[in-house]
Amino acid sequence: MDRMVAYCGLVCTECPAYIATQAGDHLLLMRTAVEWSRMYGVSISPESIMCDGCLAESDRLCAHCYECDIRACARERGVANCAWCASYVCNRLQAFLGQSPEAGEALEHIRAGL
Repeated sequence: MDRMVAYCGLVCTECPAYIATQAGDHLLLMRTAVEWSRMYGVSISPESIMCDGCLAESDRLCAHCYECDIRACARERGVANCAWCASYVCNRLQAFLGQSPEAGEALEHIRAGL
């Protein structure tokens, strides 16, 4: 499986929701929904996290993808992900990377190869 890095730097292909969706593993989707519900203090259903990855041209995206400002911005700018953006690191992305340093590492790895 090719590695898919989302616009923000999260690695879609390492995400349990992506993995479960691709494998058709409803039990893993259910466990992930329960775990994320606890982590984020909201109710998340397995159906709302079925995902083909942030970059996919698909109707199966994690519900958050539809409201993600980073994704919307990157798609508007036509970049493969934020590592390729002329405004890297913008304030919006910087705030996110403060919460997800692993995403920043993935983007920096991509930028190093530019």
